Amino acid sequence: MSKTQTALVVVDVQESFRHRPYWKEAGVSRFAERVQTLIDGARERGVPVVQIFHVEPTGVFSAASGHVRTMEGVKVEADVQFEKRSHSALVGSGLDVWLVQRGIGRVIICGIRSEQCCETTTRHASDLGYEVDYVTEATLTWEMTDRKGRVWSADEIKARTELVLDGRFATVVTVEEALARAEEQAVAA
Repeated sequence: MSKTQTALVVVDVQESFRHRPYWKEAGVSRFAERVQTLIDGARERGVPVVQIFHVEPTGVFSAASGHVRTMEGVKVEADVQFEKRSHSALVGSGLDVWLVQRGIGRVIICGIRSEQCCETTTRHASDLGYEVDYVTEATLTWEMTDRKGRVWSADEIKARTELVLDGRFATVVTVEEALARAEEQAVAA
């Protein structure tokens, strides 16, 4: 049985966010379409799909809330699921062990929130030696206000994330580029 060297990591695409005060519908349908295209493309190419859920002891991220489930509008047929309790999907979840056991050296990162758990997982994966494709268009975030009162739009936050990740911690790619790169690597393996 041949193994792919790439895995798709779907970070925190869960209903919990819909119940946070910053939730806005703007951008959600486009995100859902792009992340679904990425998930479906990975499945078609035999790339393992890893689903990560963020879980906390209380609140909308607690298992008891009923919101720690795949976000409506997205269908994930995961090869494996992990729960995390920190920003990086690689801390205490078992994900790193799973990747190492399968000889996976490249991860494709998508999910919610662009600048938080997706960016943190990307940096951590890079530090651990993984090659990382960061798919900005398959990430979602919302506007934020900084300590000086400036409001940063979701697009500005995504642009800043691309700036600090690309060429340092990851290669920033589109959905189609991520899938093509995964396919090329599988053929080369």
